[in-house]
Parts: sequence; structure tokens; C-alpha cells
Amino acid sequence: MRRKKIPSPSSMKYGVPLYSVGWVIFKDLDRDRSSNNGEVSNSTQYYVVSAGGGGEGRSGIPNAILISSFNSDANSLSDVPVFKLETRSDLPYRTAVHPNGGGVLCSFPNSCRWYEMGEKEELCKLILKESDKLQPLLENVGQQLSLAFNNEGSALAAGGEDGNLRVFEWPSMVIILDEAGAHKSVKDLDFSPDGKYLVSVGNSGPAKVWDLTSKTTTASLLKENDEVFCFCRFSVSNDMNQVLYIAAATGKGGSIVTWDTKTWKRIGSKTVVRDTISAFSVSPDGKFLACGTTQGDVFILNSASKQVQTVVRKAHLGFVTALSFSHDSRALASVSLDSSARVTLIEEKREAGELSLWVVFVLLLAVVAYFMKNQGIQLGVTVLKIFKSLVELS
Repeated sequence: MRRKKIPSPSSMKYGVPLYSVGWVIFKDLDRDRSSNNGEVSNSTQYYVVSAGGGGEGRSGIPNAILISSFNSDANSLSDVPVFKLETRSDLPYRTAVHPNGGGVLCSFPNSCRWYEMGEKEELCKLILKESDKLQPLLENVGQQLSLAFNNEGSALAAGGEDGNLRVFEWPSMVIILDEAGAHKSVKDLDFSPDGKYLVSVGNSGPAKVWDLTSKTTTASLLKENDEVFCFCRFSVSNDMNQVLYIAAATGKGGSIVTWDTKTWKRIGSKTVVRDTISAFSVSPDGKFLACGTTQGDVFILNSASKQVQTVVRKAHLGFVTALSFSHDSRALASVSLDSSARVTLIEEKREAGELSLWVVFVLLLAVVAYFMKNQGIQLGVTVLKIFKSLVELS
């Protein structure tokens, strides 16, 4: 008898094909209602913001922005969204959650809209409401394929299907950069951690690095052989220097190309998955890379070694459309066209050196047992002393 697969509480289907995902952390600083001594409790709640829909057709599938709650202790998503905002006939394609959690910017087929984050106090949950503040510079600009805030939330970048790249001060919307024809079509973009640079990739040709101080292109990053650049993310390395990762499609599969942000020279390239990378993200602490594939798999890699640390096969039935690490780098949210959202917890792997020491320990115990049985106790004690010295040196 075939055993029925039990659904994971960390994966939920919400009835809407999903194209984007992000995180909101809500800290509820309130009086502890369970006591009368005036103590203050600090409760942190994690929310996953996703968006998508059926488009303009009469498919019966709504277009909506969703907010789901996530319980990290139970590793579970809410089975239904705690809030759902339908966007009528407009399909929400890409979203950018502001770093301070104050709202979400969403791109639609022709314009972008800003939604303010609020709280429904009687239910203790987050809600979204369309802002009265219009964004005229993002009206009638066509489909924006990528949106991103810088780490401070003081700048916004938008990359259009028409190849136009725009950078604004936020929330004043003063133009920092307006580059028509930056690419044939802007597929992805990202700010450097210090906010000085912006990297962008198109559907063909090199990636470009923009100096936002001089408002010029500071580097053009060329592809090699059959590479097609798909996604780009700045991060920090183990020595706290900035580094740039570009996810590329090749004949052998998906690869990660690493670049030095001081010289803008290629450091290395490594094929990490056999399938095409359809989504890419880097953890805020810089330790992990995540790839989603066209086969619905999710890979989490060590950023230093590019070794795969965790694989979730068939995390989604459709291809992965977006990935986002939580603010504390301990969880990865993924969404798909199959209407599912999933959260994968990040588990620290034991260092190879620590594992090797235990192997040595087991072997030495076997040697000690042998000598104590056949050669006398004194030689066994000597072997134990050698092991003690090895432990101290490690």
C-alpha cells in the first residue's frame, strides 16, 4: 500500500500563482495582559509578503497581495493568509518591502503603487492599504521587472521591461539616475551594502555597475563562453569586504560567478545546479546563497565554498519564481507559480575539522582497546595521552 505524503506545515498553497516574496518583522511592545505588575513583554512576529494572480483574463483566479504569518518555533506558515488585498484586474508582479517594514511597493503592468503597512489591533495582525500618496514618476512607465530599496531605505531602484533604469531618493522621489536603454530589458538589480553602487543585468550582454555618486557606469562585467546572466546580488564576505554574485545560465546548468568589488574582476565561477536558476537570493549575514530552479527545487549553499548545504527537492511543483531570506538569515521563503509558499529553516553545518576530530577519536579508542588487550595497559595509556595532546592543539 502506497503511503500518502503528509503535507509540511512550512509549505502552504494560497490559490494564487505567486511571483514575489519578502519578509516583515513586527515587534509588538505592549503591556503584558497576563500580569498586573506592569511588566513589558517584547513579542516578535514574522510575516511573509507574497503577490501574484491570474492576470487580466477571466480565469477566476484573483490578483492579490498576501500576508502570511510564520511561526519559527513550529516551522509553520499560516494555512490561510492573515491578510489578502485584491488588486482587481492588475497583476502584481514584483514587490519590494521597505527595510523598516513601513510598506510595500508593487509593480503592475503599467505602473507601481505604494501600500502602507498597518496593524489591525483587535486581531493583532498586519494589513496593507493603498497609499493616498501617488508616485507620478512611476505612473505609465510600463512593466517594472525589478524593484529594490537600499539597506537604509533611502533609495529605490526600478528596472523596466523597456530597458529603462531609474533610481530615486525615497520617499521624496527625487531622481538620482534615469538611464534609458540601460539594457534591452532590465531583469534584475541590487544595491551594494554601503549604498554607493547599483548592479543591473539584462536579458543579454554584460552586467553593469553604476556609481550612484557620479551617476555613471563604473564597470561593465563581461560574460564568458555561453553564460547568460540572470540575477545579481551584492553581499559581504567573511572578511567583511563587499562581494558581488551573479547567477548565470550555462550549457552545464546554473552557475555562480563571483566578482571583486574593488577591481571589478572576476574571482571565480562554479556550476552549482544542473537545472536553470529561476530565482536567487543572498542571506543578510552573507553566509548563504539560495537558488530556486525551473524544476521546483531549492538549494542553499555556503557562500564561501559554494558547496550545497541543504537541498529541498520538489519544494514546489512549478518553477520557483522568487526567494527571500529572513532578516536574521535563519529562514528562506520561496514561492512558485503553483500557488505555493514555503519557508525552509537554515541549519548550521558542523565544521569539517570538528567531524574529523571525532573520527580520529573513534579510531584511537579502537587502537587503545587493542593495545590494552594485547600489549598491556601502559601502552594504551600512552596512546590516550597522544590523543589528549591532539585535542589541546586543535
